[in-house]
Amino acid sequence: MTAHSNLNIVPFVSVDHMMRLVLKVGIETFLTELAAVIEDDFRRWEQFDKTPRIASHSKEGVIELMPTSDGTLYGFKYVNGHPKNTKEGRQTVTAFGVLSDVGNGYPMLLSEMTILTALRTAAMSAVAAKHLARANAKTMAIIGNGAQSEFQALAFKAIVGVSELRLFDIDPSATERCARNLAGKGFAIKSCSSSQEAVEGADIITTVTADKQYATILSDNMVGPGVHINAVGGDCPGKTELHKDILLRSDIFVEYPPQTRIEGEIQQLDADYPVKELWEVIAGKREGRQSERTITLFDSVGFAIEDFSALRYVRSKLQETRLYVDLDLLADPDEPRDLYGMLLRCEAKLGEA
Repeated sequence: MTAHSNLNIVPFVSVDHMMRLVLKVGIETFLTELAAVIEDDFRRWEQFDKTPRIASHSKEGVIELMPTSDGTLYGFKYVNGHPKNTKEGRQTVTAFGVLSDVGNGYPMLLSEMTILTALRTAAMSAVAAKHLARANAKTMAIIGNGAQSEFQALAFKAIVGVSELRLFDIDPSATERCARNLAGKGFAIKSCSSSQEAVEGADIITTVTADKQYATILSDNMVGPGVHINAVGGDCPGKTELHKDILLRSDIFVEYPPQTRIEGEIQQLDADYPVKELWEVIAGKREGRQSERTITLFDSVGFAIEDFSALRYVRSKLQETRLYVDLDLLADPDEPRDLYGMLLRCEAKLGEA
């Protein structure tokens, strides 16, 4: 997208624009293209500023800022996680993000990221499975059939080739909704009555629950040799989904260890327990799956570089789609040092009206 001639204007992608963009591109194409951008950025991981997200925790949930920069562009996401929200008719997770020019500090894009976060989380999960799951993986169990579940399913179909789904949620209506939404999308779908039933015969197990507590969504006896586990969930300190013994049997891959050790499944382990960084696998610096019988675990907590990739991808689509509005966000006085004069001129115009 070319630079805007009016320095006060920043392109803004609303929720409506984002939905239209996803539908115009096609959701599976969107996920596949977004995954490619994520992989590109992971291959240049060492170029990025990296820090654990800045989190403000409360008994009700968490509000976070997730910043990063590659030296040319700067991006951040504001995101919350409040599991109780669904009981009040609200989303558990909402978000927006900004992409800026490092050279002058001006924002280049402001975008909704509630929908975009769901897409990037699913794309990231599928990228990990592409590098870690067995090559012939076709069946996936999804435990937790909330707002993220359909996106996960479609990403794994488009990027990994998953064609069979086994769904379970403690709320049967959530499973019914997920199965209904995915009907006609190319899946064989089985709605299950327990986690145990869901994982039977699964090549990939995705856990994506949101309760803010230590929980055992998967117990050790439920995980057989060769399975890839995609532990997504609503991660934060004190929130886990997997029994510790599963971790001890698995090859564990993470995004950014200093963040994952605080928020991920590995918070259950010693602070120096060895884990592998996924970017090294994607960049060809480390081998992923060791054997057909290895249990691989992607301890996903989400990292700022993924959001940076998502914003970068969306911005690349704006010129061709025009799915944004011009937002008068920045002060642009005639003389850069005369900000007060800009206010006086506005006052004069109001007096003339």
